[in-house]
Amino acid sequence: MNLFDARNRDVLVEHLMSEKYDLIIIGGGITGAGIALDAVSRGLKVALVEKSDFASGTSSKSTKLIHGGLRYLKQFEIALVREVGHERAIVHHLAPHLVKSERMLLPLIKDGTYGKIMTSVGLMVYDVLAGVEKVDQRKMLTKEETMEKEPLLHDEKIEGGGIYAEYRTDDARLTIEVLKTAVQKGAHIINYVEATDFTYNDNGKVSGIKCLDHLTGKTFESHASYTISAAGPWVDKLREKNKSLSGKKLHPTKGVHIVLPYEKFPVKQSVYFDVPDGRMIFAIPRDRVTYVGTTDTDYFGDLDDVRTARKDVQYLIDGVKHIFPDIQLDIDDVESSWAGLRPLIEEEGKSASQLSRKDEIFESESGLLSIAGGKLTGYRKMAERIIDKLSKRLSEKGHRIIGPCITENLILTGGTFKNAKEVRSYESTVKQRVIAKGLDPYYAEYLVGNYGKQTDEILTISDVINEKDAEIVLALAELQWTIENECVLSVLDFFERRTGRLFFNIKTIEKLKESVLDHMTKCFNWDKARIEQEKEWLNKELEVASEFT
Repeated sequence: MNLFDARNRDVLVEHLMSEKYDLIIIGGGITGAGIALDAVSRGLKVALVEKSDFASGTSSKSTKLIHGGLRYLKQFEIALVREVGHERAIVHHLAPHLVKSERMLLPLIKDGTYGKIMTSVGLMVYDVLAGVEKVDQRKMLTKEETMEKEPLLHDEKIEGGGIYAEYRTDDARLTIEVLKTAVQKGAHIINYVEATDFTYNDNGKVSGIKCLDHLTGKTFESHASYTISAAGPWVDKLREKNKSLSGKKLHPTKGVHIVLPYEKFPVKQSVYFDVPDGRMIFAIPRDRVTYVGTTDTDYFGDLDDVRTARKDVQYLIDGVKHIFPDIQLDIDDVESSWAGLRPLIEEEGKSASQLSRKDEIFESESGLLSIAGGKLTGYRKMAERIIDKLSKRLSEKGHRIIGPCITENLILTGGTFKNAKEVRSYESTVKQRVIAKGLDPYYAEYLVGNYGKQTDEILTISDVINEKDAEIVLALAELQWTIENECVLSVLDFFERRTGRLFFNIKTIEKLKESVLDHMTKCFNWDKARIEQEKEWLNKELEVASEFT
């Protein structure tokens, strides 16, 4: 039985209530997902709970780059650059359809962050530390070559440029694929179940968690020998419940991205550029849009309600205008946005942008392990470090001996391609099928980029859907497949985390939402109250994505 099929959720809850696990993980973002896959692939019996939908927090709100951390060279975090550079090559191999090579243009401006010599040396060191393949290694550009690469740049400010290697991804899709791979290995993973507190044995050690099922309102307990909190910005909240919040604490910072129609900001390729306050931001073309980010500011508000402010949007628009003078933008041009929190570790005297992106493991006397900090790119190594620590505990107590991390070689679901060339070949085949169905060729890249080889299953479902509009047919095929394979339980799960439409194709939602809601109502037999709740949730998120506080 596929326990990641949303229709089997009741069976999954029964397992969580009745079974004893080696490890329970709190948090269904990329960190928790990576830990679940690492642990289950080493032979541990694993459960994971997420209080909302998977990747609904930080792990769907990043810049969506598996990048090598060029700016960390400036902070002399050599080990971090080396590690994430190595990791991005591994993740590209594990899911080449989802982690794609992206040539990044770094324009050099007068009195900017990077001078010519520093950039040339820095990019060379970056190539070495990150293990960049020869074909992708940096190339320095003259002013003329830089302007040819991107004619929209400010001619009077540009002194030259550099091209270097990055990798673009969809953070939420990557999280889902890691979770699915863990489920295939035997992990029990559920969304919309919150860990409200911990249970303890007679020795005062954590023995599991108290759970609240947000879809049914029921409470239950789930038990395990060990518990790891990978709850991102909520890690300190759980440490507080465990009465172990001392020493280092989290310092959340907010990052905002805005999405613009490509015709409003038609950059020819991704650009990493200076803004007036000395920071640098990205502009990345993706399908029909260009997105820009990110801000980096201290955050002290509600962790469950992070909003984009008008000043955040204006900051990014001003940053674009600073280096792209012919681009005419105002706030009304923004199609959508997202705001997320980085769960960084507090460092006295440092500003938001100066805080290290290194991860940190916290150990409590009651046995709870917590992990925070880190970067999307480093999720696999974070998981390896904390499961190695757990492995040491297991062996010291004579419980069992588990082997080393093997996730470096575990191909993620959908990623069964040898290389990027094979992805492109498959995409060409899909394009013919998409065109034959009356769809825009764009959907070939969209489908393969989201689902990889799993696209075949979605297109097969679409063949039997009785609906005239080709876009609605495709959306319903995606919906049915994600319900059956990716635990979609809400309209928002589908539009935001599984398909990315809320951010990158928000205008299609109006056309699709009634058909999607109707299909889910029939699938789950929703009553009127639940239907109204779904409408309310969707309308709220549409408003949050397209309007600013």
